[in-house]
Amino acid sequence: FRTTDVTGSIELPAGTEMVMPGDNVQMTATLIAPIAMDEGLRFAIREGGRTVGAGVVAKILE
Repeated sequence: FRTTDVTGSIELPAGTEMVMPGDNVQMTATLIAPIAMDEGLRFAIREGGRTVGAGVVAKILE
């Protein structure tokens, strides 16, 4: 298993202010450090020690 913690920021689509449980959304994540990842990789978004989202890498931009 591969696990790591890295700080980053999330950019939601224009006009999207909040995402509620059960919603699906495409977003762009910018990480402060490079990490190894591939398309299809599952990830979790955590804030304050709590999981607030989960997803799958659809496309790597850089």
